[in-house]
Amino acid sequence: MEGKKYNWFRIASSAEELPLTDSGGLCEIHVNSKSVCLAKYNDKIFAFPAKCPHAGGYLSNGYIDVQGNIVCPLHRYKFNMTNGRNVSGEGYYLKIYPVEIRADGIYIGFEKGWFNV
Repeated sequence: MEGKKYNWFRIASSAEELPLTDSGGLCEIHVNSKSVCLAKYNDKIFAFPAKCPHAGGYLSNGYIDVQGNIVCPLHRYKFNMTNGRNVSGEGYYLKIYPVEIRADGIYIGFEKGWFNV
């Protein structure tokens, strides 16, 4: 993500404010009319599109496996939440959005020009 320019959107003042499920640490939020899935794993927040790139399953209905991969609820495709790589071998890629925890809250970044802002 080095060298890229981002528009940053504040999504919460703290992790406790995020509507993450107790059981799976996942939720779907809307940021500037875009649906985003958030995941919390090992006290870190990850963000990516709400739907799986394979068949459009809602990732917030999936789960995080013991290796820390997000697993789609439809076909169990697995994606590394740090780099978006498909780790179950199907060849798909999950776009990852940068998340920053700042003194005044949690922010998600989208590449400039992507939202027309």
